Amino acid sequence: MTIVIIVIVALVVLVLLGLVLAYNGLVRKRNRTQEAWSQIDVELKRRHDLIPNLVETVKGYAAHERGTFQAVTEARAAAVSAGATGDPARIAPAENALSQSLRSLFAVAENYPQLRAVESFVQLQEQLTATEDKLEFARRYYNTSARDYNIALQTFPRNLVAGAFGGFHAVGYFEADVADRAVPQVSFGAQAGPADPAGPRGQAAGPPPPGQAAGPLPPGQAGPPAG
Repeated sequence: MTIVIIVIVALVVLVLLGLVLAYNGLVRKRNRTQEAWSQIDVELKRRHDLIPNLVETVKGYAAHERGTFQAVTEARAAAVSAGATGDPARIAPAENALSQSLRSLFAVAENYPQLRAVESFVQLQEQLTATEDKLEFARRYYNTSARDYNIALQTFPRNLVAGAFGGFHAVGYFEADVADRAVPQVSFGAQAGPADPAGPRGQAAGPPPPGQAAGPLPPGQAGPPAG
């Protein structure tokens, strides 16, 4: 009888120990995911803060490009609004739309080589590029953490622990379009077309220079009569 009691007590202790380990593991993964998302949030806010100054700098040289500036401003406002929700499923599309509008802005900037000498524009572009690099790193870290957390919520016995205690819910991924993961670099260099080695076309050949003999005449054509 004593052995049976000991075995039962040992089983109960093992079960409780397993539940504690499963619960603590879920808490660690959830906290890691939240920490990873906070890094994304910091970089997104920094990105949003840089964009108005970038728009104003380009606007000083291309004031007539109102449509592009309006599109960037509206995309930024939509991204800020989506960021307030904290939902990756809503934030990712808004940020992708903002990246596309930034590409249009940089395409406009390429038409104004004088921006190359504007120090504020160069600095803003460098800061935005650095922010995008950090954002890409934070996105990968978050998606990895979210994947591990979601898998833990679906595996036994952690799924029982998550359902019993509550507070554990699957999280979405923060996906960026492949074309929008890098800030386009503005290139002000003019590309000259290749020269035609045959020279200009459609130009009639002039008479030979003085002292230079003309080429042979075609067969059947007589030369000028001798004097």
